[in-house]
Amino acid sequence: MPAQYPLPVFHFSVEWGGTRLGFTEVTGLTQENQAIEYRDGSFPEYSSIKMPGLRKFNNVTLKRGVMKSDNDFFKWLSTVKLNKVERRNLVISLLNEEHQPVMVWRVQNAFPVKVEGPQLKASGNEVAIESIEIAHEGLEVQND
Repeated sequence: MPAQYPLPVFHFSVEWGGTRLGFTEVTGLTQENQAIEYRDGSFPEYSSIKMPGLRKFNNVTLKRGVMKSDNDFFKWLSTVKLNKVERRNLVISLLNEEHQPVMVWRVQNAFPVKVEGPQLKASGNEVAIESIEIAHEGLEVQND
């Protein structure tokens, strides 16, 4: 049986609304169950018990190089109005050598909460990077 190695993080794709976009970085693929602490006054122990509470999903941040005439991040952010926003589902895939998904994160009902332009520096020698922070209502993981 050949040796198995962990998957590298540098080969991935992001799709939203059926469109595949290139990004340099994706962070925030985190979910947790918050603990509820409870204690009844008649408990013989002088401590509380813990039980599972609400699930919590961190915001996802996507970063990419700035492209001329591409204002998609700002256009999406401008759809946010009081109690109304354009929501999208995202599919983030970690790919193998054949460019096939081996691990997939499905982000449900996402909407933008922050768009950040590049850090401009007169002595800099790097690509201009913009980022978008996205809130969402669910993160489903597929690892086949």
